[in-house]
Amino acid sequence: MKILIVEDELRTADYLSKGLTEQGCAVDMAHNGIDGQHLALTHEYDVIVLDVMLPGQDGFSVLRALRAVKQTPVIMLTARDRVEDRIKGLHEGADDYLVKPFSFLELLARLQALNRRGRKQEPMQLRIADLQIDLLARKASRGIGGGSTRIDLTAKEFALLAVLARRQGEILSKTAIAELVWDMNFDSNTNVVEVAIKRLRDKIDVPFSPKLLHTIRGMGYVMEVRDGENAAQGEGAAP
Repeated sequence: MKILIVEDELRTADYLSKGLTEQGCAVDMAHNGIDGQHLALTHEYDVIVLDVMLPGQDGFSVLRALRAVKQTPVIMLTARDRVEDRIKGLHEGADDYLVKPFSFLELLARLQALNRRGRKQEPMQLRIADLQIDLLARKASRGIGGGSTRIDLTAKEFALLAVLARRQGEILSKTAIAELVWDMNFDSNTNVVEVAIKRLRDKIDVPFSPKLLHTIRGMGYVMEVRDGENAAQGEGAAP
């Protein structure tokens, strides 16, 4: 998931960002309503976490501006447990509401539910050859039936695998992968994408056949089933 957090309490914002990043999410942050509104309107997010009380302009104003042009799912946070505030937020177009203090696990479950609702046309189980991916349980395995082997992946490795698998057959550039898996300001001059691809390939491809993750020189990476290992002209073995 790509998530925007608009929260002026720095400790809360950092706590949420760290927890969601550990879950494999790409997180952008804003600490006031003006910056939050700018990010919400100019970028695409799966879910937005929006505090009510913000400097610059409050969360209700940000939500109204967002709903004028976009239907991005929004969960609002407030320190005030007032029915009036919750009703106002829902009337303005909020999809969900949490009162501080709240459980991180509850927030995560609500974010996942909103993301699934926004992706209701997308299957939660993906399959490429004998590679099986459970997007909900965040599990991957290769093999058929009782002979399948569980593949242990880090949060970022699973996020990378999910991005490639959702776009099976589509060549993704390093810049596109960086934006989809890491944050919006990712420096594509570093080699973190190549390193992550190599680690993912070592886990999902090296011990198995057929090979599914392919490098297209000068273009990027693609996940697909091929008749032969060298079917694509210009394919390189190394990331």
